[in-house]
Amino acid sequence: MNGAGQLQRSVGFYGLMFVSLGSIIGSGWLLGALNAAQVAGPASVLSWILAAGMLTLLALVYAELGAAYPVAGGGARFPYYSHGPIAGFTAGWASWLQAVFIAPIEVLAAITYVNSVGWVNQHFNMINKVGPSAGLLNGPGLVVAVILMIVFTAINLGGAKFLSDSNSIVVIWKTAVPVIAVGVVAYLKFIPANFHAGGGFLPFGVHGVFAALTGGVVFALQGFEQAAQLAGEARDPKKDLSRAILTAMAIGAVLYAALQFVMIGALNPADIAGGWKRPLGTDPSDYGAWYTLALAVGSLWLAKILLIDAVISPAGTGVVYVATSARLSYALGEEREMPTALASTNKNGVPVVSILVAAVVGSLAFGPFKSWNALVSVVTAATAIMYAFAPLSLAALQKIDGARPRSYRVPMPAIVLPTAFCCANLIIYWGGFETTWKLACAMLVGLMLFAIGAWRAGTGAQRTLRNAMWMGPWFAGQVIIGALGRYGNGSRNILPNWIDVLVVIAFSLAIFYWAVSLALNEQEAATAVAKDAHQINYEMRA
Repeated sequence: MNGAGQLQRSVGFYGLMFVSLGSIIGSGWLLGALNAAQVAGPASVLSWILAAGMLTLLALVYAELGAAYPVAGGGARFPYYSHGPIAGFTAGWASWLQAVFIAPIEVLAAITYVNSVGWVNQHFNMINKVGPSAGLLNGPGLVVAVILMIVFTAINLGGAKFLSDSNSIVVIWKTAVPVIAVGVVAYLKFIPANFHAGGGFLPFGVHGVFAALTGGVVFALQGFEQAAQLAGEARDPKKDLSRAILTAMAIGAVLYAALQFVMIGALNPADIAGGWKRPLGTDPSDYGAWYTLALAVGSLWLAKILLIDAVISPAGTGVVYVATSARLSYALGEEREMPTALASTNKNGVPVVSILVAAVVGSLAFGPFKSWNALVSVVTAATAIMYAFAPLSLAALQKIDGARPRSYRVPMPAIVLPTAFCCANLIIYWGGFETTWKLACAMLVGLMLFAIGAWRAGTGAQRTLRNAMWMGPWFAGQVIIGALGRYGNGSRNILPNWIDVLVVIAFSLAIFYWAVSLALNEQEAATAVAKDAHQINYEMRA
């Protein structure tokens, strides 16, 4: 094994762009539009537009950070540069938590989607239908799931270039199929009156639009940051990274909005006349949404293609997220508080240990997870925590490391950066109180592990406690606001309509400016960045 920092720079612009786009186009398009319609009705189209706007602001942040600091597992390293090891670990822990469970989510989505087909359900059922294990994978399903995870792992062990090259082919397919679905379904059936059926355009009010964000919309659009996570293996990150992230985000946003619009227009008016509980009218619509819709509009050939895509599309995203999880644990392994084996590579520059850890933990997730829907809100909230660190870090680094060359700069940073932080916090709030307090506990567990590692290794990480002291009030405040709000089980609905949103925004701004004021000084930041000089100064090594 080679030491830390020996990742090979072999991924070009299209490889980076396809990694991000491949993460965006996964199971979200297969299942997200149906979930959004059930929660928000026709106004679910607005959910996609709102999510695209919010995530685009965060994509701008990642574009500048990734190009300026092209390191593996950037989601964990950026806060390390700006606020020290405690903040860096916390961001990395949140990043790893969300990434490591996405691969099994994609596997579960593929199995569940295919299992909704009548023949499969009767002759090779992979999901328990009754009893306390209803909704969980049965024996055959578990075998298929583990086999898929082994395949994902094998592809990643081939190296970043093999990953990006093979992923590029898959992403072309994954993008083409939903584009074809939009065109074919819209041509065969589109009923404008559906946008006013079942209670009008806003049957669940504007809060339905917000609730849909964490019911699959944000989950579907997230993933643009994957190019930044692989920046340590980018051939020319200063030139390619920002373009790759923003291009992937734009394609994904337009495609998902079109999918939602066309789905609503193609529904049978009789199925939504009484409400949006079951927009497609049949039980399989709970899983095989676009497959069921293609059959309903009379396109059997499209339905067959969608079944193939139900395996390829989630599988492609699962492969990418095994890679992402590995790069994040690689970044965590560069912290002295964590096992150094995580940051080791083989002779081909592949972080083998990190890849295997991601695969094993992901495979263990199949047991307790009952459905795609149940996991989406948890992963979305963890992703929002990860995203929230980025604008904080960039605002601080622009002050304490402002002389660093930047091939891309966020426009109007004084407005965009605090707004992006507010967007991430609103996503956490809309995810619901139950999800928020559980994630806060998970973050606390991670910090306890970090504290034990710091104590055993004698790293002196406690010296940066002041720089990270804002995180405690931040997590606690989110839990309290969630309890007083209107989203999720256990919430008290005490905060009045719209006042809750204003409270989240005000709280977020207070945390933002406080956190930026507690950043490392210029010398401390320079020392932190210097630890990754072997990756950042890749041009000098080439």
